[in-house]
Amino acid sequence: MITRTIRTALQALVLAAVVAPTPLLAASEAVHIDRQKWSFAGVTGTFDKAQLQRGYQIYKEVCAVCHAMKRISFRNLAQAGGPAFPEESVKALAASFKVEDGPDDNGKMFQRPGKLADPLPSPFKNEKEARSIHNGAYPPDLSLIARARNVEYLGPWYLHPFSMVRDVVNGYQEGGADYLYALLTGYRNPPGNLKLADGMNFNAAFPGYQIAMVPPLAKDNFIKYQADAGATGSLEQNARDVTAFLSWAADPKHDERKRMGWKVLLYLLVTSVLLYFAKKRLWAKVH
Repeated sequence: MITRTIRTALQALVLAAVVAPTPLLAASEAVHIDRQKWSFAGVTGTFDKAQLQRGYQIYKEVCAVCHAMKRISFRNLAQAGGPAFPEESVKALAASFKVEDGPDDNGKMFQRPGKLADPLPSPFKNEKEARSIHNGAYPPDLSLIARARNVEYLGPWYLHPFSMVRDVVNGYQEGGADYLYALLTGYRNPPGNLKLADGMNFNAAFPGYQIAMVPPLAKDNFIKYQADAGATGSLEQNARDVTAFLSWAADPKHDERKRMGWKVLLYLLVTSVLLYFAKKRLWAKVH
């Protein structure tokens, strides 16, 4: 009985290996993502304040309709190394939102103006409300989305170690940013041989090419910037700016961390030189 069971299982595995790939397997195939140039890339890169300010505008006017950023507070928008908006402007922005607080002395919840310490407001009261509006889909929180997503290596397996070493030397940490930019600019008309499921959209950067999120930006539907914003509005520029903002949101201490890293390396270098000369002097008379 056991032998027959094992033989049946082996036959099933062989059959699964030789049949043509199913749409489900095809949907899991990795997608090539082009690497982009970012001001914050590499071991010396830093965020561009003007770009982060434009990125927050895109998030506020487009993304915040469906997505929350619960791990980012209003005060983060005024901190150095980030968008660095004037603190008074951020206070006024926070006060324009109503925040539920409490309970008060009577045990009741109440509404108050937002403060700098409050997180950016969520568009929905809870997950069930969000799912009911989006046909069961739950828009993810974008606070850490640039770290939760990444690009995949598609080259030969024997070159993968060399690719990893190259990324370590270059300090490559922008896989999530590259993916998000490709996703935002990857909406296309589906090819003729692909039938989309109900409520799905074709995206060349999304695994499986079918995504429930409607195009948040388009060639003829993008956010225009003010004259002094430092850039001209377009689909690509909007996508690049909001991607930079989401990358900063996932690591608000990015610039400070890199500066500290260089200080530590300089300290270790000076210490190593001093220890070398101290050793030479102490052991100079020893043959």
